[in-house]
Amino acid sequence: MEHPLAGYMHPISSEEASHRPAEGSVAVEHSSPGSEPLSAMDRIAIYDKAIEMLHTCYDPEIPVDIYDLGLIYDVKVEESGEVNVTMTLTAPNCPAAQSLPAEVKYKIEGIPRVTGATVDVVWEPPWDMSKMSEAAKLQLGMF
Repeated sequence: MEHPLAGYMHPISSEEASHRPAEGSVAVEHSSPGSEPLSAMDRIAIYDKAIEMLHTCYDPEIPVDIYDLGLIYDVKVEESGEVNVTMTLTAPNCPAAQSLPAEVKYKIEGIPRVTGATVDVVWEPPWDMSKMSEAAKLQLGMF
């Protein structure tokens, strides 16, 4: 199965990756299943990092990140390290209907100590412009 972001990244084989120099690389340590549950402080730190990552995801048609657009309805971090994101899209026929949830999942799973991510796309309540942050409205000239 092709990676959901394959069109945006240059894929390399595992052999190429093993021959790349480690200079400037970052190692990400993930908790293994069965490890101790995350503390409340750890879950808060992961939640904050998840929100930070969501601010880096953009609807390709709108120059505002999906968090400020109001597309993210909920983010929950479980004691196991699993992160559950509930989101919507601006419309059911949105061109990013496949790529945006996959990008969210990919970025959340890259956060240290996250053991996995689930992204649920919902249509209720439907998205409308009232869900946008003040910053998004300002950026789009809606004031």
